[in-house]
Amino acid sequence: MNGDSMDRDLEHSASVAAVPASQFTAGVLPNPLIDDIKSLQPKTGVLIPLKTTQEVRQDHTIVPAFITRVPAKAAAEVLGALRLTRPGGSANPLPHLRGCAKPADLPAHLKTKFMNETPEGRLVHFAKSMWLYIMCCEASDTTEEELAATLSTVSLLEGLDIWISTVPVPLVAPTSQIQAAMWSSQFWPTVYRKNNPLGPHPSIVARGTDEIKDDSIMWMTLAQRVADDAKGKGLGEAIGAVVVQRDEHGAQLVAVAGDARWHQDPLLGDVGNPMAHCVLRVISMVAQKLVRHERQAADLTLDLPTLEFDAFHDGPILDAEKQCFLQEHPNKDGYLCHGLELYMTHEPCVACSMAILHARMGKVVFCNHMPRTGGLSSDDRPDGGGRGLGLFWRRELNWSLLAWELEQDANFDLVTLDPTTHV
Repeated sequence: MNGDSMDRDLEHSASVAAVPASQFTAGVLPNPLIDDIKSLQPKTGVLIPLKTTQEVRQDHTIVPAFITRVPAKAAAEVLGALRLTRPGGSANPLPHLRGCAKPADLPAHLKTKFMNETPEGRLVHFAKSMWLYIMCCEASDTTEEELAATLSTVSLLEGLDIWISTVPVPLVAPTSQIQAAMWSSQFWPTVYRKNNPLGPHPSIVARGTDEIKDDSIMWMTLAQRVADDAKGKGLGEAIGAVVVQRDEHGAQLVAVAGDARWHQDPLLGDVGNPMAHCVLRVISMVAQKLVRHERQAADLTLDLPTLEFDAFHDGPILDAEKQCFLQEHPNKDGYLCHGLELYMTHEPCVACSMAILHARMGKVVFCNHMPRTGGLSSDDRPDGGGRGLGLFWRRELNWSLLAWELEQDANFDLVTLDPTTHV
């Protein structure tokens, strides 16, 4: 996938998450599969946003950076010369640090150091003439000799000694105003831009939570019903998935699926058939609804093959699956699962988590965290099992979504699976 398409996909995922919550206040649309659940006594649940891998493992890496000291009147020309040395003429490579700082704005220990190094330093800090300190770049980006050569091209510095020093700075932006103030006193004047450099913007997470908090328990109740049915009929483990579309008309059921790893006994030992996990089945059912509509619109029939053994088991098997599958897709012009919501009884495994990303899902909510096998959580696996992948939000992937763990006092009891089970 090229860079342009990756950027477009990331923009799509961000725009889906950023839809104002006021557009999603129409409630849940009627459906015979959930009407009785809506009439149950409301239960409470707490949606806990998942943390990204960067949030979980942020170690506040400190790196050396070059700074210089110039007369204020030369600052603009110096900044221009530095910009020309960067790829594509990019701006400040450390945007969370102030590019220019007055001597009085430096941390106390730097002021003391620079004042006492040389007579010129004392003049800079006490004289009435205006000087500025400029953040140049990480020390790993260039050498002191190359930086000095760049600064020597600035006409307003002609005849002046080129001053360069190295200071330690935080590599990653602060995540709060308090942290920015602390870093300003410890390292260099730091800016908090009211965002989260390590994951989704706090306002996006808050809006997403507001959109789904009132009915997430209801959808999870349906997922558990399907899970119990799949387990009771011997199709698979007690795992269920529900896909929902939410727009200005309300929240509407799109697809349901239970686990079917034991269906037709694929003789795969203790793991069953991984291609029949409920996530893969429910994504396929969403896609089949879209294909069905396209073929009907073109006056074509949808003929499904009759197989002695179907490895994917992506046709409806349970009664709830059949009933939902017969209903039309609410967005007939949709693309894959773009912007849809997935509710799961358990955290999906790595393979299913990647399928969720490839399907362009918008939000995922699960109840039972699977610390050994789950693919969405970033928490380190127990007993030296390695690090969680946090696949819901990784900058090297071309799609990201919002994800929550639902702690609930609901209308059902979740089945606890063996911790080595892949969901």
